[in-house]
Amino acid sequence: MLVELLPTSASNQYICQVPLNLYNSPACEELATQAGSGRHLQVVSNTVSDRALQVRLCEDGYIAWLLQENLATLRPTPYQYQATTLSRSEIEQRLPAIISFVLAAMEQPNYYLWGGTLGPNYDCSGLMQAAFAASGIWLPRDSYQQEAFAQKIPLEALMPGDLVFFGSEKVNHVGLYLGENGYCHSSGQESGRNGIGIDRLLGEGDTISQSYWQKFWGCGRVMSNYRVYI
Repeated sequence: MLVELLPTSASNQYICQVPLNLYNSPACEELATQAGSGRHLQVVSNTVSDRALQVRLCEDGYIAWLLQENLATLRPTPYQYQATTLSRSEIEQRLPAIISFVLAAMEQPNYYLWGGTLGPNYDCSGLMQAAFAASGIWLPRDSYQQEAFAQKIPLEALMPGDLVFFGSEKVNHVGLYLGENGYCHSSGQESGRNGIGIDRLLGEGDTISQSYWQKFWGCGRVMSNYRVYI
């Protein structure tokens, strides 16, 4: 069994020593998310395929599949991951750095990557998670999870650093509000762009902005650091 290839961990948790790709099935054909160096993960169970092991990322609770060839890059840790408790005032102090992160990411050559969280290529929620994580704030992985986690606020209460959500039957897209009706997000080629850009709310802007506005879902404010109880 692949689990036998891992060294023993007293906490059943491991630290990634190199950036890793994680997949959405044991076939490992489609990227689900990525884990940077220093992230914590744990083995979900002894259920494995012939080439991958199911793991849970501790910072956001995300479950995905890790290739056998990457098991040797994991280091066992004797202690369990503990999320830092943050107040809203502490988060507010970090919002300028979060906004700077997405704007800097936009200036790098990039394209939309489903499952991308490490850059330079991101998906929409991956960009949001990476921007907040760079300032020590964890969000859930996917856009619909981020919408459920954030405090709902009315459109007229939007402030720079808040999240804006889009979708039809459920949330499937997210961006970071910059102020003056602009928001930054990573969007795919089918939406008219392939990468990170700035669009407009309230039906302003070009056809891409107007297309997203037609799918506007709501707004959210990050009030705390995400906590996973494992």
